[in-house]
Amino acid sequence: MRRQDFHFELPEELIAQRPLPARAASRMLVLDRDRQRDARFAELPELLAPGDLLVVNDTRVLNARLLARKPTGGRVELLIERLLEERLALTQLRASKASSPGTVLALEGGARLAVGARRGDLFEVTSLDLPFAALLEAHGHVPLPPYVRRADDADDRERYQTVYARAPGAVAAPTAGLHFDAVVLAALAARGVETAAVTLHVGAGTFQPLRVDDLALHAMHAERVVVPEATVAAVVRTRARGGRVVAVGTTVVRSLETAARDGGLAPFDGETRLFLTPGAQFRVVDMLLTNFHLPESTLLMLVCAFGGMERVLGAYRHAVAARYRFFSYGDAMLVVPDPTAREAR
Repeated sequence: MRRQDFHFELPEELIAQRPLPARAASRMLVLDRDRQRDARFAELPELLAPGDLLVVNDTRVLNARLLARKPTGGRVELLIERLLEERLALTQLRASKASSPGTVLALEGGARLAVGARRGDLFEVTSLDLPFAALLEAHGHVPLPPYVRRADDADDRERYQTVYARAPGAVAAPTAGLHFDAVVLAALAARGVETAAVTLHVGAGTFQPLRVDDLALHAMHAERVVVPEATVAAVVRTRARGGRVVAVGTTVVRSLETAARDGGLAPFDGETRLFLTPGAQFRVVDMLLTNFHLPESTLLMLVCAFGGMERVLGAYRHAVAARYRFFSYGDAMLVVPDPTAREAR
């Protein structure tokens, strides 16, 4: 299977540059077993049943983009990929000329960062004056995706987080969760839908294009995952009462399916490099709520694996024709899986 198999034409004007005024005002394309239909995200509680389990990713996005200068005055943009220690981070560096290890960078206000060893495309960076948590809060910018072609502003600090974000560590939002507000969550609870959480700290690698044509040769980036015992217990209760496990976003799918790779679902705390493509088996997730993803991306490949390649790509063509809003601040899609992608539990 090749990268180009997941290409679709997307007019640039359909890439959402800002969120809608209300979180739950988005449209939602529902892809069921035998049909698709246009809906509104606010209808989600009506499409789930009492006894279903909604699993969310409670990661919180760091203000992970920093602007600095070299001793020569040259500009450097840093994007924190992962916090390794209180004052040590793994970072992307963007500059007109590469920064060599040992270079000390200065932020506005005088805080300093020292460039350390290179790890592939990334660099270790040490904060010399403040712990990174305080540094990012004081000097960091919201790490908007590269297809949002504007500077971040004060609204993004609130809208590029889910309302249930709890665990700091992501450098990109789990965007399917951005549609939820207190009203929708209350309606789900009133309907008898249980909620549980996993944590997957989304890394900047989520935006990296595939560099190979053959999917079998792609090396997936690593991301930190925690699937707690309470969430495993919630899945067990859901199975016992005949309910469905509904994943809010591809990050939740990867988290739960990683925790079930050895057979039954079990608590998990570690890294995942799970790359799900058509033909993959899904052991835990029964429905997927997701946004619309980039052409030829690993996220689109996961959705095609879950929902069936032709069904999903056909739905994407419909979404383009119907002028849905795409990507992080865009509209949603609710997917019931392709029955051939299920493994008997």
